[in-house]
Amino acid sequence: MPPGRRPPSDRRARRTCAPAVAAGVLSGLVAALAAGLLPSAWAQTAWPARPIRIIVPFAPGGPNDVLARLIGARFGEAFGQPAIIDNRGGAGGTIGAEATARSPADGYTLAMGGSSNLAVAPSLYAKLPYDPLRDFSPVANIARVPYLLVVNPRVPARNVKELVAMARTKPGYLNYGSSGVGSMSSLAAEWFNASAGTRIVHIPFKGTAPALTEVIAGSVDLMMADMGLALAHAKAGRMRALAITTSRRSPTAPDIPTVAESGLPGFEVSPWFGLVGPAGLPREIVERLNREVNTALRSPELLRRFAELGYETAPGSAEQFAAEIRRDIELYRRIVKGAGIRAEL
Repeated sequence: MPPGRRPPSDRRARRTCAPAVAAGVLSGLVAALAAGLLPSAWAQTAWPARPIRIIVPFAPGGPNDVLARLIGARFGEAFGQPAIIDNRGGAGGTIGAEATARSPADGYTLAMGGSSNLAVAPSLYAKLPYDPLRDFSPVANIARVPYLLVVNPRVPARNVKELVAMARTKPGYLNYGSSGVGSMSSLAAEWFNASAGTRIVHIPFKGTAPALTEVIAGSVDLMMADMGLALAHAKAGRMRALAITTSRRSPTAPDIPTVAESGLPGFEVSPWFGLVGPAGLPREIVERLNREVNTALRSPELLRRFAELGYETAPGSAEQFAAEIRRDIELYRRIVKGAGIRAEL
C-alpha cells in the first residue's frame, strides 16, 4: 500500500461515523434548546432580517403617529433594521387594525393600537372586522394621554363641583364639544354625565382642533380634550382647566386637580396607545419587543419628549397590557351602552 494512504476499511469506518456524529451533535443542540441551555438568540438568529413595518391606524401627526416614530427610531438602533411607519387612517382606526390582524405573525408587521380601536370599537361598531382579544398579540403599552376638562372663560364654574351644580340646575343648558361620535373625548364626557347625574349636550366635530376652537370662541361651553393640545390654551387664558381625568395629578400640571378628587370618586379616563402584532406572534419576539419598548420608556430623551407632549409613560409586561385591554373593553361597553351610542363603519 502506498505510504500515507489509509486502508479501505478505515475510510469506510470514517464515512460511516460522520453521519452518526452529525446526528449526535444535532440531537444535542435540540435537547439543549428544549432545556433552555442555549441562548434564545440561537432560535431567533433570522429575526429581524428585514425592516419592521409599524402600521399607524390614523393620519400623520396624531399621538399614534408621534409615538410610533419615537419607538420606531429605538427599534432601528436596537435591531439594526429600520422601522417603516405605514399610516392607514380611516373608520376610527379600524382599517389599520384590520390590516394588522390579517398580516403574517412573523414579527415584521406591528401596529400602534389605542383605546379607540382596541377597547371602544367592539361596543361602538356592530360589524367590527376583527376581535381585539382574539386577533392580536399585545406587545407593550407605551403611553397614556391625560385629558383636561376645560371650559370657556364665560362659564362661571371655577371647579368641578360648581360645574356639576350648574349642569344639574339647568339640564340641557350646557354643551360639550368632541372630536366625533364615539371618540375618546365624547366617551369621557358621557361618563362625566353618568357619574355626575348631569345632561350636558353633545356637539360633535371632525377632530379635536375644531372642537377646541369653538370652546375658545364660546360657541361650545366645555370639552374633555387631550392635555397636550389643551394645556397651552388654558395657560394663555383662552379657556379654563377645571380638572384632569387621570387617577392622579400630572407632573406637567400639578396644580390641576383630578376629576375624582374634585367630587366624582372613581372617575378616570386614561386613553392609552400600545404596540400589538397579529395573533400568534412568537413568544420570543414579543418578549424582545417588549424589552426594547420598556428600555426606550426609561431613556431621558423620550421622557423629555413625553413631558413636552403631556403624555405619561406606561411601562409593563405584555401580560399587563393584555389585562388592560380586557378591562377597558368592559369599561367602555358600559359607557357606550349607557349613552346609547352607535356608529357605522
